Amino acid sequence: MNISIRLEEEKDFKSVEYMTREAFWDLYKPGCDEHLVVHKIRKVPAFVKELDLIACSKDTIVGNIIYSRAKIINEENKEFEVLCMGPFTVLPSYQKQGFGSLLLNHSIEKARQLGYKGIIIFGNPEYYHRFGFINAKEYNIQTSWGDDLDAFMALELYNGSLKGISGKFYEDEVFKIEDGELEDFEKQFPYKEKHVTDTQLKL
Repeated sequence: MNISIRLEEEKDFKSVEYMTREAFWDLYKPGCDEHLVVHKIRKVPAFVKELDLIACSKDTIVGNIIYSRAKIINEENKEFEVLCMGPFTVLPSYQKQGFGSLLLNHSIEKARQLGYKGIIIFGNPEYYHRFGFINAKEYNIQTSWGDDLDAFMALELYNGSLKGISGKFYEDEVFKIEDGELEDFEKQFPYKEKHVTDTQLKL
């Protein structure tokens, strides 16, 4: 497998957004907004530039993983900083070939080296459990609305790093898409028809 991993650069932005759109289109809902989230994350203070990584096969960008700082707030209103991972994208034609695993493992190791304590995600448990993610309720961490979902997972970055950290998880406001915001952003991309499928809204 001829693959290299490097930091995303400004010249990559449009290619990464297009790839993200292709990968998420109709996956969880008709169309997608993940490409807009990627576009917005790079501009907010919560963005972790050192963990904005792309995977390349020769000269082709085939994957991207991006992180933002988030917080867990406990019952005493004490805040703890954690990482929120995503969007995490592999170009559809390169999926299930190990590119995503290499990119994710590389980013986890880099996050560990940077001194972060844990990563929180919403994702497919069957995929993420193999990387050490477990249901966040095992750490007494809930979603911001107080739920324990199978798709809501956490990863300790070193042994005991999430010990004493509990409460509700709050990602950055950048993930909230305003009415009309996506419609305006979509004008920069070729028209793509949206579809309703049986597999949507499973998370």
